[in-house]
Amino acid sequence: MKKILKIISSVKGAESKSTQLADAVIEKLTAQYPGTSVKVKDLSREPYPHFHEGHLKVYRGMGEVAQEAVAEVEKVSDEAINELMSADIIVIGVPIYNFNIPSTLKAWLDHVMRAGKTFSYASGQKEGLVTNKKVYLAVSSGAIYSEGPMQAYNFAVPYLEASLGFIGITDISTFWAEGCDMPGYKETALQKAIERVAV
Repeated sequence: MKKILKIISSVKGAESKSTQLADAVIEKLTAQYPGTSVKVKDLSREPYPHFHEGHLKVYRGMGEVAQEAVAEVEKVSDEAINELMSADIIVIGVPIYNFNIPSTLKAWLDHVMRAGKTFSYASGQKEGLVTNKKVYLAVSSGAIYSEGPMQAYNFAVPYLEASLGFIGITDISTFWAEGCDMPGYKETALQKAIERVAV
């Protein structure tokens, strides 16, 4: 039995290919681990506040901040971190918008990448504190970014791998539904991606 955290970052709702691909990953996981629970975090419906001056002051202890503001910032961040820490497996739906991840997913990362909570320099070296997690990235894109001439424009997957790796999550598998806007590819892109899912 596992605890899965499913993160949706597409704005397209049920039509989203990244969400459908994430669902396919979860279907295989729940078949492999009977009794598994799934917590859904839909960032298009429940977005985290984008990073602002108050977050910087609270997270880094810079300047004076009203206690009420500190409490609110920490509450939201702590909630996101607790959800992450409680999960055994994280499945993230990642549509590529303008070569990168959605801003709502970046905002979520800004709340979970927090010194003293998910990473530390206490030993003098960077240490990721989020351990023993498995991440599946369910990526969709209009063009083909995993290889070929557009690969240089794929900032989404390397950014997520680097960010998650920084906090200690290095066991990451990526599945692509790509070419979703390209004739000759879009007709079968999602189905082929689902067929390649292995957990």
